[in-house]
Amino acid sequence: MSKIAFVFPGQGSQKAGMAADFIGEGREGARFREEADRRLGFDLGKLMLEGPQEELTLTYNAQPALLTAGAAIDAALKQAGIRPDYAAGHSLGEYTALVSAGVLGFGDAAETVHRRGLYMNDAVPAGEGAMAAILGLDAEKLRTVTENITESGDPVQPANLNCPGQIVISGSRKGVERACAAAKEAGAKRAIPLDVSGPFHSSLMKPAADRLREQLDAVAFNRPGFPVITNVTARPATEPDEMKELLVEQLYSPVRWEESVRTMLDLGVTRFIECGPGGVLSGLIRKIDRSVTVLKVEDGETLAKAVEAAKGWS
Repeated sequence: MSKIAFVFPGQGSQKAGMAADFIGEGREGARFREEADRRLGFDLGKLMLEGPQEELTLTYNAQPALLTAGAAIDAALKQAGIRPDYAAGHSLGEYTALVSAGVLGFGDAAETVHRRGLYMNDAVPAGEGAMAAILGLDAEKLRTVTENITESGDPVQPANLNCPGQIVISGSRKGVERACAAAKEAGAKRAIPLDVSGPFHSSLMKPAADRLREQLDAVAFNRPGFPVITNVTARPATEPDEMKELLVEQLYSPVRWEESVRTMLDLGVTRFIECGPGGVLSGLIRKIDRSVTVLKVEDGETLAKAVEAAKGWS
């Protein structure tokens, strides 16, 4: 029997006006916006709906904003009768997946990811870290490149293993610059610097991980209502203590997204619904396997299309 997975995007997908059809005044999902505002102590909802984009993009704002949008969309889908068999999220999106599965309460998750963003922002001073997308080079060759540069004193490592031919690297600014040049020499088609505020999913994030562990120790973790595929292992996790530890490791470990999608395919998932703005994950999933059904829900129109499509699912 075909199975459904909900997938949740990470940083970079945020945009002013996001999830307005779900969290706007009088909407069912407004309860998520109101809870986030209460827990964070500022008007996150206004920032989500009106911007400015520059402020929304700050990591400690983007993270709770994307969580709020994803949670509201997830609730709308479930209310319409569409329920997942599995969930997964890209980086920050893993927290939204855990909310969907009932592992974390929404309010606890909103406060945690806001602090996570602050810790990440503090870990490496602006300008000292960087990330870049490497296109057209296989993972083993790129791993050799990054290991050689790291051993020479400029830390850099694979950070997002997104899909065939697309891997993001992360580390010190000099390490990333050197790795981009070396990757091109090794046969990469392109090396594209990313406009990010820090070297996420690299060893430079370990100070943030130590602070995050303290925050997570104060949060209740429950057994999931359905399995969540984690970034660190690309496997289902069901034990609360394991999921907590994996969230800590996630800060300085690669996001194994391609492997996570392939795990879900092996588990019988043939229908993916991306819950959140942008459609980045939808594009990655299609590059991994073009035979599956991929839908995205980011507004009322795309929700209606998903509900209509689901009527034909057995």
